[in-house]
Formats: sequence, structure tokens, C-alpha cells
Amino acid sequence: MTFADLRQKLKSGEVSSKELVQEKILRIKQLDPKLNSFLSVNSEQALKQAEFIDNQRSAGEILPPLSGIPLAIKDNLCTKGIKTTCASKILEDFVPPYESTVTKRLLKSGAVMIGKTNMDEFAMGSSTETSAFGPTLNPWDISKVPGGSSGGSAASVAAGLCFGSLGSDTGGSIRQPASFCGVVGMKPTYGRVSRWGLIAFASSLDQVGPFANNVSDAAEILQVISGKDDFDSTTVDVPVPNYLDSLSKSIKGLKIGLIDNCFQHDGLAKDVKESVLSAASLLEKQGAEIINLSCPRFNDGIATYYVIAPSEASANLARYDGVKYGFRSDDPKSLIEMTSKSRAIGFGSEVKRRILIGTYALSAGYVDAYYKKAQQVRTLIRKDFDNAFKKVDILLAPTSPTTAFGSGENVDNPMAMYLSDLLTIPANLAGLPAISLPCGFDKTGLPIGLQLIGNVFDEAKLLQVASQYEIAADVFKNKPKSDFTF
Repeated sequence: MTFADLRQKLKSGEVSSKELVQEKILRIKQLDPKLNSFLSVNSEQALKQAEFIDNQRSAGEILPPLSGIPLAIKDNLCTKGIKTTCASKILEDFVPPYESTVTKRLLKSGAVMIGKTNMDEFAMGSSTETSAFGPTLNPWDISKVPGGSSGGSAASVAAGLCFGSLGSDTGGSIRQPASFCGVVGMKPTYGRVSRWGLIAFASSLDQVGPFANNVSDAAEILQVISGKDDFDSTTVDVPVPNYLDSLSKSIKGLKIGLIDNCFQHDGLAKDVKESVLSAASLLEKQGAEIINLSCPRFNDGIATYYVIAPSEASANLARYDGVKYGFRSDDPKSLIEMTSKSRAIGFGSEVKRRILIGTYALSAGYVDAYYKKAQQVRTLIRKDFDNAFKKVDILLAPTSPTTAFGSGENVDNPMAMYLSDLLTIPANLAGLPAISLPCGFDKTGLPIGLQLIGNVFDEAKLLQVASQYEIAADVFKNKPKSDFTF
């Protein structure tokens, strides 16, 4: 059911908000001990909030759009009075004294926060296996990863443990798990959504966005969380259109560009390529014009990203020193020993790896050769996109080169893990909006993701094309088994 369907049932009294929350809590108790998509479940507070909303509805009050709908939140978004760990031992007991802007806006819209979802530690990973609290499994096949770093948010939606969720996307961390888990995931334009209260990984790349079962629900969540925020100077004061209004518009005459570079890569699985090209053909049948074009530096994105992102991470994570908050080692003999031991125990191996890479890239004698050069390539990648959008309205590519890979398959191979973000990273470097939605299945029955990339602040057109494809392809008919025969 879409949010619109749920609202109708709530309004008619066919179901109450409390019943919706109770059903999701029961489902979490039954299924999540195996999936491990939640790090904490906010049962008591969620039920109280649902009861309050039911009383308001009974009194005839006009309620906000998401009132009574249970949503989940990635555990790197600060929630006042509720533990926020970033899936790291260094923040294992951290309880924020303030609410992030996006969660505050969701609460104001009436959404019920049912819990905090698992993730790769500090959002550094592509499989949700670097979490200090155990990996999340893929609801379609529990021997596979759900993607990352927002794997818990994607898996919780796919498994029906909530009706939608929030994730963060630094190099594909919403779109890649959305692809692996067969749900819709969207990264907005950099500056469209506030990062206030998002625990930073790479500040010039991070963006908060929605996961949902369908495009219209993703549009509703994005509508609520978008807009200028005085607490975040990187948000841009541009009007937020009504995204739902664009969903039913025809795509006849729109120009959609197939990025040649994405389809020529050796690592692209045959099933993925065929499904995505089939999706392009379906869009063409709906009246869109398909144009082949090239973004020459598209495949340079991954090398560029793995200089810029670790560099920013090394600066952002310097605050975790055991002094003000977070984990502190026992009985240190000096400040240096306290800091080094606290970080050695509190951070996992992937986080340490990226801090070391970033610190090296920023060090004297190397900053010009690595960090500055990477920023120059980033500018060239953005120019490639600017040139492409002079010819087309939307760009089309696979979300990931493959479907979900096996749990543990790439744990000891960082390069293989990093390459799973090959096709999503360029949109982050250019600050562009992008969405992943299901477009088929491989021979083993695992979902395949179609990625659409839009021009800056053109989320409405992106959602329009995604919605028209979703309707034509009838993607709702395929979901993971409801009983999850583990």
C-alpha cells in the first residue's frame, strides 16, 4: 500500500495508527533477530505517539500528511534522547541532546519513528558488514548482503518492517542498497536537504534521502524533509515543488540519455545490462526519446572519490578522541595514549583504513598531488554532466554493476567492495539528484536496480520519469517472500 492508501484506511477507521505500529513491532520481533536491520526499536515511544495521533484523528483534527505512519531512521541521524551509534563502538552509548533537522521535520509531519537502522560503521562500506553490531542480511536471500552503507534502512523496507525509511548517500549508500533490496531509494541534490544532525562522513558528499516501497512514497518523504535550513549553511534557498503533482505527467518528448561508459564496463553483469536496457526500451515506448551519449570521465569517479571522501573523513573523525563524548580507554597515562587507545578500540578496520588514506592524502608534500588533483577531476566530472544535460533531460544507467553479492565475499577485498559503487559515485561528486528503482531480476531471482540521474534541483522530473516507469513495468507484483523461510 502507498501512503495515500494508508491515509484512506486511517481516515475511514479501518485501521488505527496504533495497530499499524503494533503490526510492525511484532514483525520486527519475528524477523529482525535474523535480518539484524535494526540497532534499536523505539516501541514504547512509538506506541505512545500513535495513540496520541489516533486521539487527534478521533477529535476531528486536521493532521499532517504522514500522521501515524511508521518509518525507520538510519543510525547516523541524531535523535534527541534516543541512542545514535553510527554502528560504531566509539559511539555505542551516545545519546544526542538534539534532533536532526530531517527527523524533526518527519516528526512534525506526524510520522512515527519506529527505530534506528543498522549501517556500515560511520557509513563507510558497501555491504553493511562493517557495523560493530553485526551485519544486516538481505531479505531476498539471507546469504547475500543488503548493500551499504544504508543496508539496514533498505532491508527494513524490503522486509515490511516499516513503510519507509531515511538513509544517507555519500557515494551511493542509498541507491546501491535500494538496488540490492528491490526498493526505491533516492539521493537529492546536494543542498536540497539539511545535513544538520547527520553525523558527518564526507561533508561535501553526504546527503540524506528516502527509501520506500514505491516512487510516490519516496516523493512524499522527500517533500517533507526538503528545504532551506538555517542550521545548515550548505542548504540552498530554492522553492521545493510539489513532487506528487509531477508523478502523473506524461514523459512523451522527454530526452533520456544512456551513459555509454556504464554499459561498456567489463564488470557489468549480463543480467543487469539486459534489464536496464529493457527498462530504457519501455521508457521509449512511453514516448521518451532515448539518446546514447558519453560522459568521458564517468569511470574516473571512483578514484576521485577515494581521495576526497577519506580526506574529509580524516578531518571529521578527528573529534572522536575520548575527551568530550564517546568511548574512552581505561586508565590512560597521557592524553596521547588516551586518544590513540580510544580510537584503536573504538574504530573498526575499515574506518581506520579510510582515516589513514585521508590523512596521507592531506599530508605535506602530497596534498597537491592527491587531494587538489582529485578536486580538479571532480570539476571535470561535473562539466561532463553539464554538457550531457544540454542534450538530455535525464540520464539512465544501472545502479550497481551486479546484484547483491554473498555475505563475506568481499570483506577481505576492499578494492572489490569499492568497485560496487562505481556507477553511483559520479552523481555525488557532481552534487546531482539520482534515484534507484527496481527494474528486473537476475537468474537467481535477486533484484536489479535502474538508476536515473537528474540535473541540479530537478527532483520533480526525476520522480516523474521514475513513476511512469514504475507504473508501466508493474514492479509492485514482485516482493520477497512474506514468511522469510530462514
